[in-house]
Amino acid sequence: MERFPRRLKALRVENGVKQHEVAVHLGLSDGGYRCYEQGRGYPDVPGLYALAEYFNVSIDYLLGRTDRREVNR
Repeated sequence: MERFPRRLKALRVENGVKQHEVAVHLGLSDGGYRCYEQGRGYPDVPGLYALAEYFNVSIDYLLGRTDRREVNR
């Protein structure tokens, strides 16, 4: 899961949003979200789904299981 923190931060920076904005969207404290980007904590399944929806990528992409970003719907 070492790819998750890097991908999460890259997506946030690419989309021009601040950590605080993502934290608010997820209902987390700033520190709680920051732990995700630092690899010191990971979201639960609903949180992972919310992140994938927020950044419009697949959960597999977030977790580093694929390099394809698109969501299969």
